[in-house]
Amino acid sequence: MKKGLLLVVSGPAGSGKSTVDSLLCAGGDFERSVSYTTRLPRAGEVNGRDYNFVSEAEFDKLEKEGALFESNCFCGYHYGSPRRRAEEVLASGRNFIMEIDVHGAMNMKKIYPEALLIMLLPPSYSEQEKRLRGRGTEPEEKILARLEQTKRELEFLPQYDYIVYNADGKIEAAAEEIRSIVRAEKQSVRRNPEAKDTYLAN
Repeated sequence: MKKGLLLVVSGPAGSGKSTVDSLLCAGGDFERSVSYTTRLPRAGEVNGRDYNFVSEAEFDKLEKEGALFESNCFCGYHYGSPRRRAEEVLASGRNFIMEIDVHGAMNMKKIYPEALLIMLLPPSYSEQEKRLRGRGTEPEEKILARLEQTKRELEFLPQYDYIVYNADGKIEAAAEEIRSIVRAEKQSVRRNPEAKDTYLAN
């Protein structure tokens, strides 16, 4: 399989999506999508690296121009994934990671059926709560809202292809599990429909 895989990685707050995706991208075989968002940068976030931070008007323009693979609204802010860069990376044989929520994932499943959907989860719901509280960056009502959001997100789990658990201190293990999934998927019969003809022709 010469073409790269488009991975959609979703996970509730506290699952460690960004950290795991960064480990995957460090190896060179993966590139992470830099989504557009209308929310303001958080402390330490860099425009163009973590997100492309844009105004509502700029976001609307991108949508009208067809520059986004998909877009959705979460907690009052808009998010969208760039289409052109994804197509370039996949054509080169490298894998493209879209770190998007469950609604964006469902959109991508319709737009790009070949996408590989992975749900990244903490070891348990109680561990997720511990992680969120351990951050010390959000008020109690925000933490409770995120935990309730998780319950709604998990309703979409049957629509995903794989679950990967990200245990404390084992981030590299979670990244390696995703690498293994990608290697297996690239050898799958459903992703290599021309295998018989290619084999017989050589």
